[in-house]
Amino acid sequence: MTNLSVNVNKIATLRNARGADVPNLLQLAKDIESFGADGITVHPRPDERHIRYADVRQLAEQKSTEFNVEGYPNESFLNLVAEVKPDQVTLVPDPPEVLTSNAGWKVRSNRSFLTDVVNRLHAHGSRVSLFMECEREEIAAAKEVGADRIELYTESYASQYALNRQKGVEPFVQASLWAKEFGLGLNAGHDLNLENLRYFMQEVHDLLEVSIGHALISDALTYGLSNVVPMYKHELRS
Repeated sequence: MTNLSVNVNKIATLRNARGADVPNLLQLAKDIESFGADGITVHPRPDERHIRYADVRQLAEQKSTEFNVEGYPNESFLNLVAEVKPDQVTLVPDPPEVLTSNAGWKVRSNRSFLTDVVNRLHAHGSRVSLFMECEREEIAAAKEVGADRIELYTESYASQYALNRQKGVEPFVQASLWAKEFGLGLNAGHDLNLENLRYFMQEVHDLLEVSIGHALISDALTYGLSNVVPMYKHELRS
């Protein structure tokens, strides 16, 4: 079964808008786990505009499911994950000013840097996933630098879903076969939602985990968190 990791960045964004502690991020993360999520994902950025470094430390202490911390591996990020030792670290190539992740790694041109980072992360027991696009040579290079998994950047699939979902999913089906060829586990995330998730999961081979935040938290405004987490889990079982 494909696991569901819920990205709680948007909850932190709402909290930060008023400068207090409503909604309470820690309690809602507990609730999300109790409603059936298989993991919690956070993506702290240097300006702490949503998830704060203090949040990461507190979530690591209370987690009851898998904890995934994603971000660009600058020194402050690497020190943070060395401290909290999450189950998984997902490395993204984001510059600090971007609103959301919008490209995968060019692993071959960052080979030495990523090899060093992956080794550091493995030293404290975290599984390492690289945020990737559907390029065979780059996926092969992810294995060469020591990554355990890749997370496919699914924005192009989501944007094409209503027009031609079969054409939109084809590069991801092929990428999943390359990941298997090179011995890499497979995750996916970005713009997956209740409309497009089931088809993606049915077509893409050996999908271990999806990370979903914006769409799921948005759907919770209509359905409630206690309902929407099982709704997403249902799509992954179908």
